[in-house]
Amino acid sequence: MPQKRMKIGVQLPEVEWEVPFPELIAMAQTAEAVGFDSVWLGDHLLYELDVSDRGPWEVWTSLAAIAASTSTIQIGPLVASTSFHAPAMLAKQATTVDAISEGRLILGLGAGWNQREYDAFGFAYDHRVSRFAEAFTIIRTLLREGSIDFHGGYYDADRCVLHPRSSESGPPLMVGSIGDRMLDITLAHVDSWNMWWSQYGNSVEGFRGEKQRVDALIEAVGRSGEVDATAALLIQLEDGVGRQMGDYVDINAVRPLTGSAIALADQLREFEAAGAAHVQLVVDPITRSSIEWLGDVLTAFRH
Repeated sequence: MPQKRMKIGVQLPEVEWEVPFPELIAMAQTAEAVGFDSVWLGDHLLYELDVSDRGPWEVWTSLAAIAASTSTIQIGPLVASTSFHAPAMLAKQATTVDAISEGRLILGLGAGWNQREYDAFGFAYDHRVSRFAEAFTIIRTLLREGSIDFHGGYYDADRCVLHPRSSESGPPLMVGSIGDRMLDITLAHVDSWNMWWSQYGNSVEGFRGEKQRVDALIEAVGRSGEVDATAALLIQLEDGVGRQMGDYVDINAVRPLTGSAIALADQLREFEAAGAAHVQLVVDPITRSSIEWLGDVLTAFRH
């Protein structure tokens, strides 16, 4: 069976610049108009940067607005931290956004990592993966089965019922981690896994190596061919000067993808050939004009 064409998404700004909310909507609409398959928002609250402390708009209300302002493009958090909401409430938010979008949500989930925002907003930072395991059980069960009675060490959902639901099966689930323990918790249940560009060096060789490792884990749980590999890709355009973001990896230590529209399309095809089912472009600079220019890359990639 021939491999499906790789989907290409774009991540909207986080803290690179302070984006007026109407501009965020316009960027999402532009991404849809030029042919992106998906648009993504980070789920963060606050970053401690060299210039100042900054935070993006809240992810779920933003996704709801984007869902109502677009019609075909897939949307998702890259990725939602299960620590920032009671897990049953996160399931409620996700099914509502999925309903607003008429089934276009991809629910990316992770355990979070940035202690600064946890402390600032009063969320517990300890035992994050153990907390994630319980939260993930509640979220996926509610979305896929509609109810759960759960009493754990960190969370309770007492005879909880998720109603209404966007669909019987719920939105597709994606785990945003390549950690062994996180994959052990999720690979039996998710539709895809995702890694950030810094986790594999932003190279097709690094992607291929990590995919081979995760594929072995997928095979071990009896789901070969059922869980898609996805990855964020760092892209730098001609006017890029280094993307300001609250990442723990120096952006200058990783080589971004660069070049003409045709050259970038060729590089994207290499990731497709290596088995990527969906990639999210993390663009320097991330502006509406950058998204418009990348429409030529999408055209070249597809033809």
